[in-house]
Amino acid sequence: MWAGLDYHGMTYSLSHGKELDVGQIGLAQEDLPPFDKGPVHVATWFAPEMSGHPLELEIGSGKGTFLVQHARQARDVNFIGIEWSRAYWRYAADRCRRHGLQNVRLVRAEAAAFLRYYIPEACLRKVHIYFPDPWPKKRHHKRRLVQESLLRDLHRALVAATTPGSGLVQLATDHESYFQWILEHVQRVHDLFEQLPFERPESAEDTELVGTNFERKYRQQGRPVYAMILKKRG
Repeated sequence: MWAGLDYHGMTYSLSHGKELDVGQIGLAQEDLPPFDKGPVHVATWFAPEMSGHPLELEIGSGKGTFLVQHARQARDVNFIGIEWSRAYWRYAADRCRRHGLQNVRLVRAEAAAFLRYYIPEACLRKVHIYFPDPWPKKRHHKRRLVQESLLRDLHRALVAATTPGSGLVQLATDHESYFQWILEHVQRVHDLFEQLPFERPESAEDTELVGTNFERKYRQQGRPVYAMILKKRG
């Protein structure tokens, strides 16, 4: 049985004793070349007839709820999900495999390093970052995902925002102080991104903002959600 540890320290079983099969959808860090070998031609991860499709990245896919909902409605878009937790990665990849989502690849890797070393320049149409670990203690703030260095790497990896829905980073968190932190770091790169109001993905249900397990959990607890879109400049 595969067990996992969520971002708030609660251990539980994901597979309920069932065999998990990541199939061709799941890739692990050890499947990737060394960092110094440069970017990976990620389009080749998908079938030849799909290699020209727009590419979107989700950082922190968790149990894969957003990817399953969104990728089923956008079969003409390729998605890469990044998840560091081995338990979540296996569960999400197996889940996408069972839904026949050949337009999804789930990678177990550290997100910032994956973006910096493996993602080619100007290849992502959109990036989704929903409910990242807030690392609330001040001494842990340096571990937060969203900071100036990541924003610069996102700008490099995104295509130009020349068509609707392109060149975007979609962010959401339940943690107000983390949201303020993000705003401060966005201000440091104001020449790279324009801040816009958040727009719900079409795959989200009527009562949801994005549609992830964490969002559903936090809404049941009555927590507010803070969100924004960053649009690439230049």
